[in-house]
Amino acid sequence: MGIICLSEGVGFLNGVDRRKLGVGNELRTENYQKESEMTAQIIDGKLIAQKVREEVAAEVKKMVEAGKPRPGLATVLVGDRVDSATYVRSKQKACAELGIESYGHHLPADASQQEVEDLVKRLSDDPKVNGILVQLPLPSHLNEERVLQTIALEKDVDGFHPVNIGRLAQKGREPLFVPCTPYGCIYLLEQAGVQIEGANAVVLGRSNIVGMPAALLLIGKNATTTVCHSRTRDLPDVVRQADILIAAIGKAEMVRGSWIKPGAAVIDVGINSKEDPNSPKGYRLVGDVNFEEAKEVAGWITPVPGGVGPMTIAMLMKNTLRAAQIQNP
Repeated sequence: MGIICLSEGVGFLNGVDRRKLGVGNELRTENYQKESEMTAQIIDGKLIAQKVREEVAAEVKKMVEAGKPRPGLATVLVGDRVDSATYVRSKQKACAELGIESYGHHLPADASQQEVEDLVKRLSDDPKVNGILVQLPLPSHLNEERVLQTIALEKDVDGFHPVNIGRLAQKGREPLFVPCTPYGCIYLLEQAGVQIEGANAVVLGRSNIVGMPAALLLIGKNATTTVCHSRTRDLPDVVRQADILIAAIGKAEMVRGSWIKPGAAVIDVGINSKEDPNSPKGYRLVGDVNFEEAKEVAGWITPVPGGVGPMTIAMLMKNTLRAAQIQNP
C-alpha cells in the first residue's frame, strides 16, 4: 500500500495509472499490479498539510521582511464547549508556528446577540486583524447567520459569509475565501493527481460547513456531482457510481467497501469515536468510511486520523495569508 505525499502529475480514475506517484517534485515508480489486486494509495494529509504550512510561513516571512504588517487572525469563542476550545487553541498554536499574530476573544455562553455582533464589528474595523474566525457552533440562543454577516467580507477567512457562499454557487463568480475543510478536500484530490473534471462525484452529507460547499467546489471544477443525505434512496447504489467520494455524514464506518467503485478516490471527512478495548483510551477514531474494507477497492483514500483533519487548519492559515495580502497589497 503506497502513500501519496504530494503530486505534480495527473492521475486517472478509470484506466488507473497509479505507477507514477509524486513525492515533492520527484516521481517514484510503483510495481504495476492488475487493478483487482491493488490496494488504495493513502493520501497523507499530514504531509500535505505540512507542505502548505511551510509555504505559508515562507510567505509571511517575505511580507514582514518587505516591511508589511504581520498577518493577524482573530478567533471568537462563545461559551465553554470543550471541543470548540480545543479547536481554537489548535488554530492559535498554528498561528504562532507560522508567524501569524493571533488575537483570542472569549465571550461567556450567555453573551447576547448584540455583544457578539459588536465584538465582530470591532474586529472587522481593526487594521491589525486580517482574518476573523467565529468558532461554530454558537450557543442556541444566538443567530449564527447574523453573526457571520457581520464579518467584513475581506476578513471572512472561514468562508461562511453569505456573499462568499453565494459567489461559490454562481458560475464565474469566485469567492474571496472558500470554507477550509472543503477547500482541504479538493486540495488533497488535486495533490494526489486525481482528475476531477468529467468525474462522477458523490458527496455524502449536505451540511453548510462541509457537504454543500464541497459539492459546489466539485461542480465548479466540472465534476458531475450528486449530493446524498438521509432521504436518498438506494444509497449504496448511488455511491457505487462515484469516481470521487467525499463522505461527511458523521456516522462511524457507515460506508462499506462493497459500496466503493474500484479505483475511486475516497475523501473521508468523518471523525467518530468507536469503542476499542485494546486502546489505552478505550476508543479509537474512525471515519465515515470503513477504511479496512475500502482500501482494498479504492484507488485513493484518506485515513482517519491523518487525512482531512490536518488540512482544515492548514487551509485556514492559507486563507489568512491571502486576506493579509489582499488588505496589504
